[in-house]
Amino acid sequence: MTSTEALVQRSTDARGVVSLTLNRPNAFNSLSEGMLAALQAEFDAVARDESARVVVLGAAGKAFCAGHDLKEMRADPSLDYYQRLFAQCTQVMLAVQKLPVPVIARVHGIATAAGCQLVAMCDLAVASRDARFAVSGVNLGLFCSTPSVALSRNLSRKAAFEMLVTGGFISAEEALAKGLINRVAAPEALDEAVESLVAAIVAKPRVALAMGKSLFYRQLEKGIAAAYDDAGQTMACNMMDESALEGVQAFIDKRPPNWGTPRG
Repeated sequence: MTSTEALVQRSTDARGVVSLTLNRPNAFNSLSEGMLAALQAEFDAVARDESARVVVLGAAGKAFCAGHDLKEMRADPSLDYYQRLFAQCTQVMLAVQKLPVPVIARVHGIATAAGCQLVAMCDLAVASRDARFAVSGVNLGLFCSTPSVALSRNLSRKAAFEMLVTGGFISAEEALAKGLINRVAAPEALDEAVESLVAAIVAKPRVALAMGKSLFYRQLEKGIAAAYDDAGQTMACNMMDESALEGVQAFIDKRPPNWGTPRG
């Protein structure tokens, strides 16, 4: 199924790979209230879809995402409106992390402010060599406070803070070195680089990845003892799943695991 007019286009292949495409190319895919609502609806749909295995989040046009829609923001300068807007954006960002499947950002062009935040919130990110990243709100007198939450959990503190206080762009190669993205590819090889990650993910049992992703983010917010307690319980539950029992037995038997026939 494919939508051609929606603010977020969606397509799903036979493997359960869900491709979501930001579709405001003339506005550099800025996150209007409508775009945020559309993203939230798509993430909610993926969360309910047990056949989904991975999400690839990309964008139409020349840019990945230029952040919030500044014209829309300026049209109603009230504290109540801004509180509701940033709460809506936070809900969308957290939805990425709460999904039971990995989310891969496919980045080209620019990813700025909340667009850079969106890249940071994705579990994995692959960028075209010509991509550039910035949290540039400070250049307009608006410190990118909400993006700072995501950046500080991806980059070192000093690297994140430098981006936040200077508002300057970094290249894809710099983003890779700082930990914002996983891989850099030539523009013509971007889809191939994304597919290599997708193929590695869909080859694994969905339940193991779902349990692992949830634990990964939970434990980051805990002290080390509590993190180990949670991780040990998660591994014990994971080990009782049929896929793990089969995987371990296959290793013992020196044969490939039989996790069923993948779709497609």
